[in-house]
Amino acid sequence: MSNFEIAVVVGSLRKDSYNERLAHAIIKFAPPDFQFKFVEIGDLPLYNQDFDSTPAPSVARMKGIITAANGVLFVTPEYNRSIPGVLKNAIDHGSRPYGKSVWVGKPAGIIGASIGAIGTAVAQQELRNILAYLDMPTLGQPEVFLNATDGLFDENENISLKSEEFLKTWMNAYVNWVKKHAV
Repeated sequence: MSNFEIAVVVGSLRKDSYNERLAHAIIKFAPPDFQFKFVEIGDLPLYNQDFDSTPAPSVARMKGIITAANGVLFVTPEYNRSIPGVLKNAIDHGSRPYGKSVWVGKPAGIIGASIGAIGTAVAQQELRNILAYLDMPTLGQPEVFLNATDGLFDENENISLKSEEFLKTWMNAYVNWVKKHAV
């Protein structure tokens, strides 16, 4: 039996982030041969090409985690109909210097929660465009745009029963996607 290491990139830095909570809740639905490592992105400096040859320790750490991973799970909110700047910054760091992207070939999954009526639909579409350019095979269906309302999580930070079966279906699809596409 093979083990699969999945890097989890949460696009929110907020202490009580819905998306951080969602990430912790959904990985409970993965099989035992899948392990998840959360990637800290809040301490990355703003991307600057001048430092491609001498990356900050936080950048080297992030790139090392992504390089070692068999896949990447992006869990992101939507800010102003786009992805959060901190997520774009992390993606830019990982894709540089040109020709040495750590993202290439990593099977990706995207989920997200937001208080808005359309959840994170627009941010996820923008992220899909970026990941396509980075040559990351990205799971297309099912899509997960959760509306972060009261009751999304229970008192133990688990996904509510109302959303549990849907998210288990998503995790099963993502697991199969990673197994099919992992390099």
